[in-house]
Amino acid sequence: MSRGERAKENFLNGCNCAQAVLLAFEDLIDLPRDALLKISQPFGAGMGRLRLTCGTVTGMMMALGLVAGTAGTGREAKNRQYAAVQELARRFREACGSLICMELLTGKGIHADTRPAAEERTAEYYKKRPCPELCRVAAEILEGYLTERGVLCAQGK
Repeated sequence: MSRGERAKENFLNGCNCAQAVLLAFEDLIDLPRDALLKISQPFGAGMGRLRLTCGTVTGMMMALGLVAGTAGTGREAKNRQYAAVQELARRFREACGSLICMELLTGKGIHADTRPAAEERTAEYYKKRPCPELCRVAAEILEGYLTERGVLCAQGK
């Protein structure tokens, strides 16, 4: 199963969008699954249902940092990481049309509710949401990026 399919399945199995994408890379991250779930939970639904930056994008960036980030605090380390973030964001925007949760939902005719209560996950919920597909796309974008840079082998993890 590709990382994109893993991310989609994670979402369909109850993870929020940020969790779904981050967990698609958990085999490469030296942290317990519980820690990954906790750290990414606030970023779902565009940060706590504020509908800002799509959780799939923030999940992708968390995975980037944990898989290919630099522990340094120097300017060069930051510059490399910021350039990677901007490239991944560009690719996501090109593929999906926006980085903003609210725009991604309303573009599909879905009311972008910002109340803090998570919606119940029903068959109807999954049927109307672009989120499972956005999870897949974000994970595939990051996997491709990491493969291009030799962080991942094309046939390996």
